[in-house]
Amino acid sequence: MDSSSLIASPSLARRSKQLFLGTRLKSEQLDETMLPKRVALPIFASDALSSVAYAPDEVFIMLAVAGATAYAWSWKVALAVAVVLMAVVASYRQTVHAYPSGGGDYEVATVNLGRRAGVTVASALLVDYVLTVAVSISSGSQYAAAALPALSGHEPTVAVALVVVLAAVNLRGVRESGALFAVPTYTFMAALLGMAAVGLFRLLTGTLPQVESAELQVVPAAGFEEPLTTLGLLLLLARAFSSGCAALTGVEAISNGVPAFRKPKSRNAATTLLLLGLIAVSMMVSIIVLANQMGMRYVDPHQLDQLRTADGSALPAGYDQHTVIAQIAGALFADFPPAFYLVVSMTGVILVLAANTAFNGFPVLASILARDGLAPRALGARGDRLAFSNGIVFLAGLAIVLILAFDAETTRLIQLYIVGVFVSFTMSQLGMLRHWTGRLREVHDPRTRHRMLRSRAINAFGLALTSVVLVVILVTKFLAGAWIAILAMAIFYFLMLQVRRHYDQVAEELESDEQDSVMPTRVHAVVLVSRLHKPTLRAIAYARATRPNVLECLHVDTDTEETRELMRQWQESGQEVALRVLHSPYRELVRPVVAYTAELRAANPRGVVAVYIPEYVVGRWWEQLLHNQTALRLKARLLFRPAVMVTSVPFQLSSSHAALQRRERDLDRARPGDVRQGRPPRSFTRR
Repeated sequence: MDSSSLIASPSLARRSKQLFLGTRLKSEQLDETMLPKRVALPIFASDALSSVAYAPDEVFIMLAVAGATAYAWSWKVALAVAVVLMAVVASYRQTVHAYPSGGGDYEVATVNLGRRAGVTVASALLVDYVLTVAVSISSGSQYAAAALPALSGHEPTVAVALVVVLAAVNLRGVRESGALFAVPTYTFMAALLGMAAVGLFRLLTGTLPQVESAELQVVPAAGFEEPLTTLGLLLLLARAFSSGCAALTGVEAISNGVPAFRKPKSRNAATTLLLLGLIAVSMMVSIIVLANQMGMRYVDPHQLDQLRTADGSALPAGYDQHTVIAQIAGALFADFPPAFYLVVSMTGVILVLAANTAFNGFPVLASILARDGLAPRALGARGDRLAFSNGIVFLAGLAIVLILAFDAETTRLIQLYIVGVFVSFTMSQLGMLRHWTGRLREVHDPRTRHRMLRSRAINAFGLALTSVVLVVILVTKFLAGAWIAILAMAIFYFLMLQVRRHYDQVAEELESDEQDSVMPTRVHAVVLVSRLHKPTLRAIAYARATRPNVLECLHVDTDTEETRELMRQWQESGQEVALRVLHSPYRELVRPVVAYTAELRAANPRGVVAVYIPEYVVGRWWEQLLHNQTALRLKARLLFRPAVMVTSVPFQLSSSHAALQRRERDLDRARPGDVRQGRPPRSFTRR
């Protein structure tokens, strides 16, 4: 049965892959990819730090529905968010010490609350990671379109391109992506903190300017014209608080990424967490305080009719409402434009880089889920650069689907945000509370118990806060789009349980017993023959060497003349093996063979049928197209037949030898980095 199997030289594919991803790394080089704190901070903190770019905007948008007077509460909302953020950071510092394996919230919930709780947390985190990429990249594409008018209207395309670029960079490895992203992340931190320092200094010296929107009026939204009642004010502040809590996204990524840190892993991760919390709180509170002091007037971009000029008239058509950070930077650096452009450009860049946190957290979590049988095992495989390549590609694909589905509109995606992360926060804190309670029953040393009691108190405080925030988010954001995120979590939850059920069923079916060692009563070998030539003779010789009980050759008659010629050659060659011919009136090849093997199985249920298929081996990709693929189709069909064994008997054509020689030359040729990495060419090692 003629077919082909491609063994072409992999040099072109390998070189192309190395061009984009870099030189392959050995498994023993995994320690070389570990991250110091200075590199880990920009990798894992970019998501949380980027929320400073839109969390203040969301707070002012929520408060604007009641008019400008409600802005007086903005700094109080900022402080409340800061308290929750630092409580969560303190709680996760306990987590990274107690569970340094990288499972984070998932491991905490699974160990202390059970597998279903762990799957719930995992589904929430997976959804949050996908949304992080979609929201951050969509926001970055909006900044790009604002800076380059030619991109206006093409935001989804820009966003998809950015996702592809980020995925490609992360496929090169965690360490390289961190080194690449460190400069813009640190520049963003310096720009924002520098702007905050200048603003606070001018506030203390009485020279703080007003932002461009300070002269505008904010008209209350429909239904908020009357003074707010106490209940109405509480609901308004709850909505503003829940929107401001977007600043907490990304905190959990460090607990999931502990294995990526250098030793001591837990201590370095805890230090990075503390730095992240302090920097994020400083930025967010400073920006909101400055915006309030500088007379900020900011409303929903889709509700610009809430803004009025100083005399109460409507704004001119085409009015462009700049973001909170852009307005503050524009006022503070009116006399020094380079500083203004630095702040605005770095803000746009950090929004794109925020997705990098998800590209580091999602693959690690997916690999842990794969290890536990809750995700396809391919997600747990490391690529050439020791990154979890399949997880990176999978995340990129999901984010692209979401971006295209929502047309890269941040205002639509933001409503789906932070639900999943607070579900994981709450479940994690509850799990840690049970962890410390269980440990306290086992430990009697007073000093150790005191430390555990302190940790339990921190986690209990974090649980109380995150539970309240979760309820507030569900109440205020459910109808606004949070239900979509909850539905996505339910889908992930169902899929993970189905994957686990499948793996459990497979393991149960593969469990060996005494019957598996019983020898078959009969082996009926069948060699498929298309014509009498070297591949056929080699297959017959190999089949005879296995000493089956019965050996026969099988030919499918699709052309009467060819069949007669084959039978004539068979008789003249004096072959000892009988040739059976199957008539095929519809010129089919696969169906008659499958039907014949089924007849053999039915005649001897306790025996096996061994099918030998001669195959050509070619060395050039285009030669693969010149040979039929009957053997591939036949093997695909026979694989589903019980007790039918399929063996390919390869016959190497001359082009395959040329391909092998090309491969040998490629292995002997020195590559860039060989000497530096202590990997001499093979030709040198053979001397």
